[in-house]
Amino acid sequence: MSRIVVQDAQLRGGADRVDIEIEGGLISGIAGSGTTSAAGSTVIYAAGGLVTESFVNAHLHLDKVFTLLDVGEEALSHYHGAGMGSASLAIDAAAEVKHSQNADHMLELARRSLAMAAYYGTTHVRAMADVDSKAGTRGVEVLCAARDEFAGLVDVQVVAFPQDGMVREPGALELMRRSMELGAEVVGGIPWIEYTQEAMGDHIRASFDLAKEFDADVSMLLDDAGDPELRTLETMALEAIARGWHGRALAHHCRAMALYDDSYFGRLVQILSEAGISIVSDPHTGPLHARVGELMDAGINVILGQDDISDAYYAFGRNNMLEVAFLCCHLLWMMTAEGQERIYDAVTRNAAVGMNVPNHSIGVGNPANLVVHALPTLTEVLRFQAPPAAVVSHGRLVDLPAMKEAGGIPH
Repeated sequence: MSRIVVQDAQLRGGADRVDIEIEGGLISGIAGSGTTSAAGSTVIYAAGGLVTESFVNAHLHLDKVFTLLDVGEEALSHYHGAGMGSASLAIDAAAEVKHSQNADHMLELARRSLAMAAYYGTTHVRAMADVDSKAGTRGVEVLCAARDEFAGLVDVQVVAFPQDGMVREPGALELMRRSMELGAEVVGGIPWIEYTQEAMGDHIRASFDLAKEFDADVSMLLDDAGDPELRTLETMALEAIARGWHGRALAHHCRAMALYDDSYFGRLVQILSEAGISIVSDPHTGPLHARVGELMDAGINVILGQDDISDAYYAFGRNNMLEVAFLCCHLLWMMTAEGQERIYDAVTRNAAVGMNVPNHSIGVGNPANLVVHALPTLTEVLRFQAPPAAVVSHGRLVDLPAMKEAGGIPH
């Protein structure tokens, strides 16, 4: 692993430009610009460009990328309809494609998506793989193979995800256990998809049982529809407290939160805080979203994820977290300098915290995962969304032209 020196870099919140020294996969020094010896090193000349920690995508359905043409647009209409009252119908429509999915083709598409991630500066991804009677454990096996291929370039945490339920879906619990045995690192859940409140609770408890059995983190998609009576987020948070899973339970979507009254929302925030729950919101993939600004104001760790890439729920996406950040600045009306910093944190540092990726910031002794932008300010970086000038992942310089080609990114 060669020594790297990033020269003449502008850091977030820093007054003076610096040199960043990287050795043995770690940031070994930060000093004034022009003071670090470049002898025998690979040199990245930042020329005053903004250098930040790399991007982290805490929510991606990697087993479904680029499947929209196979599913058809009806699912999009259901998911994006007014009030999201038909969101569950979108899930049912998307499920049909799993009958005909081919593992080799899935792996090819997953590789393309992860190459895109590397090209745009994302070094860590939490990826869902559907586990059910249609897919079996195929998605988990494919994503574990992709994870192993991209190790050291893009770290992938594979989530065994019971998309069609764990109570209503025959054999799902056994398939989930088998998925963890096959190498999935995170136990998924989607309790709101069950038919009754009792079944929703059983779903959550079963997920935590598996998490305890395999000493795994939990990631659950919660209350992803326009129904203020959906409150599985609270149930999950209380279960995390009861199990001692503080900081190890990640809550995704929580779109029904947009419809909660303020009194209930205030009580919910207290429970989330006690449980150490992080919230992943994806405002660009649906007409409702979690109350991001209020959650941030209350001290809850909030993350923004890609969620989908050209599938039944979202027509676009390129695994580019800077694009997600730009969209969310508009959707959440967070355009002040402070708002931009909060948004950028949500696709970098906050996301790493939610995924339990340690020390994801530019500091001496921390893992060297960073992005070199061509522009000097966060506003300009967000304005133009240019691909990074350079990316360092786990102490290694990423071959951006190769990633661009592998990702099928137009020239």
